Parts: sequence; C-alpha cells; structure tokens
Amino acid sequence: MTTASPTRLHADVAFLTGIQPARQYLNLASLNQAADYIRAEFEQLGGAAVTEQRYQVEGEEYRNIIASFGPPDAERLVVGAHYDVCGEQPGADDNASAVAGLLETARLLQPLAAALTRRVDFVAYSLEEPPFFGTEHMGSAVHAAALHAAGARVRAMLCYEMIGYFSDAPGSQQFPDAGLAALYPDTGNFIIVVGRQGQEALTQQVQALMQANSTIDVQRINLPAGQPLAGLSDHRNYWQHGYQAVMINDTSFLRNPHYHEATDTIDTLDFARMAQVVNGVLGALLGL
Repeated sequence: MTTASPTRLHADVAFLTGIQPARQYLNLASLNQAADYIRAEFEQLGGAAVTEQRYQVEGEEYRNIIASFGPPDAERLVVGAHYDVCGEQPGADDNASAVAGLLETARLLQPLAAALTRRVDFVAYSLEEPPFFGTEHMGSAVHAAALHAAGARVRAMLCYEMIGYFSDAPGSQQFPDAGLAALYPDTGNFIIVVGRQGQEALTQQVQALMQANSTIDVQRINLPAGQPLAGLSDHRNYWQHGYQAVMINDTSFLRNPHYHEATDTIDTLDFARMAQVVNGVLGALLGL
C-alpha cells in the first residue's frame, strides 16, 4: 500500500499558511482561496464526487468542500478538518496540518476506492474557530445536521485536528490534572484518539487500527461529553445527532506552545510524524 508523503503534506501546509491575510472569518477572500485550493486538490482525484455545501452566516457565504468515494448509498465514514484559523496567524498546526492530512488521506484512498463497501466522505469545514465555535454556524454543524436530515447512515466520523506538533523532550507533554498525567507519557511524541464516554469500542478500534498501520505511538482517551477537552473540534457536532465521532489530535495547547499564536508556523511541524498519522488513519478507514 502506498504511504503518506511528507513532501506533499509540506506543500499543502505551505500553501495554506502562505495565504494573506490569514484565512479567518473576517477575510472571506482568503477563506475562499483556501476552499478553492482544497476543491482543486480533490478534483485531481479520479473517481471522487466533489461537491460544495454553501451556507449563509451574517450575510456572508461560507463553504464546506466535500469529496466522496465508494457506493453513494452505502453506510458512510466521514473524515473532516477545518480550514479556517483563529485570528491573524498562519495556523500551521491549527489547522493546516489537519487539512493536509485530509487531502493526503484522500489521495491515498483514491486508488483503493473501487473496492470500498462503505462510502467515505472527506469534508473540509469553514468556521470552526471563534466566534463561531460551539454554534450552529460551524461548518461541521451544518454538515452534521444535513446528514441527519437526510437520514444518512454514518458508521463513524474521524476528525483531524492539529496533527503536526511533536517533541521528544521529556516533560514536553502537559496535562490538565495529575490523574491524567499518571496514565499517559510525559513526552509529546504521540498522537491521541479522543472520544467521549460510551464510545470506548470505537475509540479502541481506531487506536488499534492506527497503531497497526503506523510507526507513531497512538494513545486513546474517553472523556465525559461535558468535559471541556472532550469536544474541542468538529467531531462535537456529530455527537449531537447520535453519530459516533472521534478526534485525532496532537493534544493541542497541552503540548504546542504556539497554539493560536503568530508563531504557529510551518517550521515548527514534524512532517515525517504527520505522515505516520495519515498512514494510521488510512488504515482505520479501511478497517472500520
């Protein structure tokens, strides 16, 4: 099986972080530039059905970009990542790394699409960041609500959220409390599958499939749905409609000191490890 390319991941992040002004909700032209890039990359993949979900917020139009593979009416897997940033920052880890992972996963799946028994939807969302986080205006909220309204059967949703920052320094991994610190490595060189309590079977299955298909250490955690760390990305909106969803994450601000800062730049990312995360997620998609 073909494996993820650090070079292609770097090229995607370089494009997204190079958009000026930053791709945040106040800079609609920049958001559209990112959306156009994602759409063009999807359209290069033969066999992909590429569509857009456009929606209005405060008089402006925003776009989710979707590429679908597999039998159209089959039970589906959703893989998502948001392409907007919080404020005037390049957003290399948050969330260009995840968009690059989304695109690369789609590239790797494309040659295998003819054998799929499930539909796989790759979705790039707008408006994950404040001031829209936690509202019905998140692109993922719009997408999840549309799936529910259509009666779509969803096996699981996998959310890419910040997958590029790693450190081999002891003590580089922080925790919100001593209880969690006792359970996980204190070195920030792992990726984690985050789910909510009650979906332990899915979280364990995704972790096992990712671990079997990558060389990176894959951890897992199930948190109460109301715990703030549980729903810090687009997966939260699928829970609201009864869909199982997990987040694939480098632990965000618990590890990355550049979170929501102007220093969240491409040179801080580890593309070799990002590629291993993608290899793991591809394995999970094929095994779920």
